[in-house]
Amino acid sequence: MSQADLLDQAPVFQLKGSMLAITVLELTHNDLARLDSQLLAKVAEAPNFFSNIPLVLALDKLPEDCGELDLAELQAVCKRHGLCIMAIRTEREEHIARARELDLAVLPPSGARERLIEPAESAEARRKAEKPKEPEVRPTKVVTTPVRGGMQVYAEGGDLVVLASVSAGAELLADGNIHVYGPMRGRALAGVKGNAKARIFCQRLGAELLSIAGKYKVAEDLRRDPAWGDAVHVSLSGDVLKITRL
Repeated sequence: MSQADLLDQAPVFQLKGSMLAITVLELTHNDLARLDSQLLAKVAEAPNFFSNIPLVLALDKLPEDCGELDLAELQAVCKRHGLCIMAIRTEREEHIARARELDLAVLPPSGARERLIEPAESAEARRKAEKPKEPEVRPTKVVTTPVRGGMQVYAEGGDLVVLASVSAGAELLADGNIHVYGPMRGRALAGVKGNAKARIFCQRLGAELLSIAGKYKVAEDLRRDPAWGDAVHVSLSGDVLKITRL
């Protein structure tokens, strides 16, 4: 036997089993117009995922009274959106006959449990949308000169530190904490955007007003406090400002 004869007898193919992950498009309504628009929106979320994706078209969940299904048009709708139908899954004779006319393979209804899949790009976009925005944290604002009456100093997104005195009529505001390393005779408002954990610290309490997250005490109340004139730490306890000596 010649070498050419041996080559003619050599197998040119092998049949092998494989567990391939195939996407299943399960149709639940015979409404091709809605399918077209919904596929358009889904593909827009993750165009790379749907690029020439092979799938099985499952028709076994369609209601009995859904009317005649235009399988050729259904195939065309899927193709427009990059979906390549490899086979249909059904047991209805009319669907099987039409599938054979279109050279589509036919699979029997599956008893296996299937899970919903979500394109990775779509899932990532949804996670980003659902993730709460991180609060912007800015560096501590430090003031080294006295804050005179009529002046206003605001530390947006962070703490405020004043290394000098604060005169009557001056106003300090911060989204975070306020530290005053000198006599505090003006107004100090910490946590102005609702941060109830903000604190106020000062070396000598003589303020016209203290406030944390909208809860405040005015000079009339402060003067009655035993810590008036002392170094204090002010925090919020429930809805009440708590003043303690340092």
